[in-house]
Amino acid sequence: MSTDFISRLVGMVVLSIAGLFLGVYLADLVGTSVYLYGTIFLLIGALSGLILTPYLTVRPLALLRQQIRRVPVQHLVSGVIGMTIGLVIAALTTFPLSMLPEPFNKVLPFLSAILFGYLGVLVMTLRQQDIFNLLGYNRLIARTEEGKNSLRPTVLLDTSVIIDGRIADISRTGFLSGELLVPHFILTELQHIADSPDTLRRNRGRRGLDMLRRLQEESVSPVRVLDLDVDGVRDADDKLVLLAKQLHCAIVTNDYNLNRVAELQGVPVLNINELANAVRVLYLPGETLRVPLIQQGKETDQGVGYLDDGTMVVVEDGQPHIGSEIEIVVTKVLQTAAGRMIFARPVSRG
Repeated sequence: MSTDFISRLVGMVVLSIAGLFLGVYLADLVGTSVYLYGTIFLLIGALSGLILTPYLTVRPLALLRQQIRRVPVQHLVSGVIGMTIGLVIAALTTFPLSMLPEPFNKVLPFLSAILFGYLGVLVMTLRQQDIFNLLGYNRLIARTEEGKNSLRPTVLLDTSVIIDGRIADISRTGFLSGELLVPHFILTELQHIADSPDTLRRNRGRRGLDMLRRLQEESVSPVRVLDLDVDGVRDADDKLVLLAKQLHCAIVTNDYNLNRVAELQGVPVLNINELANAVRVLYLPGETLRVPLIQQGKETDQGVGYLDDGTMVVVEDGQPHIGSEIEIVVTKVLQTAAGRMIFARPVSRG
């Protein structure tokens, strides 16, 4: 049985009993039939309990649990510490306030507890980053074999690189030896994209969530969702740059604009697109290779094909060979902003 159903049964029993006693009391007060009033109020209590109990007990608690899950751990810890400090200060003021004449000696200690408790939570949550940075809790430190402290080679993952998916294959190879951190606001952004009414954005968001799960399952490096936020900043990219500066770590991204903004602020960036271009096979003029031609080029006699890594190959006099795989000889390699292009011609026979 569900919790909602159990709460309805319990509420029905409790409120029916309460309705019965209320009906008997009102019948004695009015001087009318006890059985009539008792039965009417018993039925009203049972019906009220059956309908209203989940809205007064189970559902508010479920909503509260859901909100607590969404709040980062650092916020919860900050609130509890702030409230504790505030209540301690309020307790210190209780004795002098209790010496005041009535009714101040009873009202002011209670107001003092509310005031200082609220101020403690407010100050601690608003300045939590500064306080935790001062205490050194936000520094990710690891012990080396020699017993010295050193910063772990951690990196922050951007939304674009998670959705792209190639980071899962890279991390599985062990090239990223440090910890992969996914800030909570990046996870929230992925969830918003996955809930988008636009089909394309929704599919991209779901792909990102799937890739994140794959990262956690297959990555050689540990993957951790970081319960840290940056107050006063709403844009996820700005938060990511500020958080990277606080943690002294790099950002892994495919976003060109984020790449430039981070570099201007002195934050190291690892761009997956730049890595992909860097590890492509380098072909020199005069080398031969085989490539399938799939379409016609800009010129009528050209054929265009692609290598396994996505490099475009433009073959002069390749138009008759479209739809087949031929052997070509490289004549020129051109590096453009969009990537590397190879110009070639068919290998002459005979």
